[in-house]
Amino acid sequence: MRSSLVRVGLAGSATALLLTALPTALASWASATPTSDPPAVDCAPVLAAPTLDAAFDAAARSADVPADVLKAVSYMQSRWEGHDGQASNDGGYGMFNLRSSTTAVPDAVGKGSDGDGRTTSQLERASDLTGLDVPTVRSDDRANLCAAAALTSSYADGLDAGAPVDEWSGAIAQFGSAATFTRQVLTTLRTGQSRVTSSGEAVTLEADPSIEVPDTTTSDPETDCPVDLGCEWIPAGYAKGNPTDPDSTGNYGNHDKADRTGPGGPKIKYIVIHDTETAYDPTIRLVTDPTYLAWNYTIRSSDGHIANHLDPKDVGWHAGNWYVNAHSIGIEHEGWAGSAGWFTEAMYEQSAKLVRYLAEEHDIPLDRAHIIGHDQVPGITAGATRSVHWDPGPYWDWEHYFDLIDAPIGQSARNTAAVKAGDVVEVRSGYAGNVNPVTGCQQASPGSGDCVVGQGTNYVVARQAPSADAPLAKDPGWKPDGSAGTTYASDISARIQSGHKLVVAEVRDGWLGVWWAGSLVWIENPAAKPVVLRTTAKTVTVTSPTTAAPIFGRAYPEPEAYAPYAIPVQAIAPLEYTLGVGQSYAVSDDDVETDYYYAKTFDGSIPDDRTVVKGQLEYYQLWYAHKQVFVKAGDVTLTDPGKRAVIPTRLPRITGGPKVGATLTVSNGSWSREVHGFGYTWLVGGRKVADATSYTYTLKPSDAGKRVVAVVSVDDPTLHPMIAPSLPTGKVKH
Repeated sequence: MRSSLVRVGLAGSATALLLTALPTALASWASATPTSDPPAVDCAPVLAAPTLDAAFDAAARSADVPADVLKAVSYMQSRWEGHDGQASNDGGYGMFNLRSSTTAVPDAVGKGSDGDGRTTSQLERASDLTGLDVPTVRSDDRANLCAAAALTSSYADGLDAGAPVDEWSGAIAQFGSAATFTRQVLTTLRTGQSRVTSSGEAVTLEADPSIEVPDTTTSDPETDCPVDLGCEWIPAGYAKGNPTDPDSTGNYGNHDKADRTGPGGPKIKYIVIHDTETAYDPTIRLVTDPTYLAWNYTIRSSDGHIANHLDPKDVGWHAGNWYVNAHSIGIEHEGWAGSAGWFTEAMYEQSAKLVRYLAEEHDIPLDRAHIIGHDQVPGITAGATRSVHWDPGPYWDWEHYFDLIDAPIGQSARNTAAVKAGDVVEVRSGYAGNVNPVTGCQQASPGSGDCVVGQGTNYVVARQAPSADAPLAKDPGWKPDGSAGTTYASDISARIQSGHKLVVAEVRDGWLGVWWAGSLVWIENPAAKPVVLRTTAKTVTVTSPTTAAPIFGRAYPEPEAYAPYAIPVQAIAPLEYTLGVGQSYAVSDDDVETDYYYAKTFDGSIPDDRTVVKGQLEYYQLWYAHKQVFVKAGDVTLTDPGKRAVIPTRLPRITGGPKVGATLTVSNGSWSREVHGFGYTWLVGGRKVADATSYTYTLKPSDAGKRVVAVVSVDDPTLHPMIAPSLPTGKVKH
């Protein structure tokens, strides 16, 4: 979200809000919960259990509670991850997110009460019930499990493990603080789950189709949400900066009025995933503040509760790029970009249901080019890229998220090492077992805590050469000084996330050379554990044989489009990036909206205010570096894998040279560039040179006296490679 936010604990006002969300029957049950502690629970068998799965059974026996209930609650809180004792967004710890807060609140929101009416934290109460000290309950997974089992028993006095699951609903609610959480846990019990944790522990929760899930919570009627998602309407602040200003003032906040769901536009094409960099309550205070910024939704970590702030027709100020703002919906998730905890299962599931609904409603493609992270939003002009935010960070599990959206990355395709030059591949790195070194988490994202060694990540690493010892790839937008990428938490220079599509330029000994940020970089793709799958996509190459094409962060109209309006012409300003000669990138959208939304006053009263300027200039959206960027269609040649090559009527030719130091260029004669797998191979003295896929080749002293030819080919078995004639003089001169 925004680096200026500070970490603040949950305020008492939120707990009152949570209490109102609970059913009346649950509140009545909670008021009857006894205040005396039950007998202590023996945790020795739990701590000694050989596996985490066995520890769940041991905890259930010790506390006389259902093991499946414990598994389902923990899965929704953490997916059975303990996070090495780091605190969650709302101050909880361990697999069960046991709270440390001692704020005096009713039992119905999940806090225990001692005999004299004073509240105690879940951690303190669990310590009293088990005899385990609080630091151990915070940091040890099995201790946290036993503590949660003891708490579950205390929340359901009079029940035993044989009681029907629906009778445990009150105890379940104590861990999630909202009726939505109870429903999610019961749904998990009904469907089952199985997972291997980041520490290698396999846990299985068998499905129980007999579990009855109660009617879902109804969303507020003002929200743009599925009716059964329980969304709450908390409107963003829209007001003049000074109440005495005229209605035509430009001093207002914190979003703009528009007609994005009607004929006026602009069209909604993206959903941007953010994290808040603070807790839920401060986030809500910010989005309702007219002097701050607005986004569409905020999702709470502990239970996935959703607050809706904007009508979808209006434009929020959340992405740092006005073009993207105008065409996107922004969803903030309570969390920190440098921390894997706590993007809870409750949060993932609620967010995925919301995204699936919004994508269907607004016809948004369910892919990683349109459901994007804030880190994929490009800068707006040269020099701005390094200021773009990097949330939701390396620990957001994109693969699991898209599974929940019902649009798995790669669908049913398998990862493979059987890849060749010219192929388009999609990265699917895995998560829990995909460990990459990350440093500086707390420094880059204050509140995240230290980076967790061994934590799964959502990307593969790009290097400057096909070697595990080679420097990380460069990104001239992120690091204009030309330095290599690093492992620092916010450094996205060399991170290729799951779902990203790439064009393969070369394959070498388990490494793939791919185009990235204007350079050839390398990702390891071993046969034993490949990280890519073959896919299809249109691709682009620069049309000019000698000049790179500029890259843009906005698809703004040509100047002539503004002529009918009293609207200033917006500059079409390139970024730091270019699409180099001989390079190829996958197209993520070839139907780009070319427009600029003009909104400058509080009431829309100045001439042509709240108008969309639509242009004729055509752009393509590309997978480029870590971002989604734009290139002018007139600067590039589009290759469609669905089209066949045409037989040439004129041979390719070489121009330039023939002296050492000169640059040769091969042109493709009358070959159609709208072919799949169009490639060039330079041969010097009969041997292939290193930069074999480039349109150009610079003659070296060692080439003197040798014959130079270029082989031009397409990936079509019906066509033969064409050899460009050698240099006019035959051989290279000094």
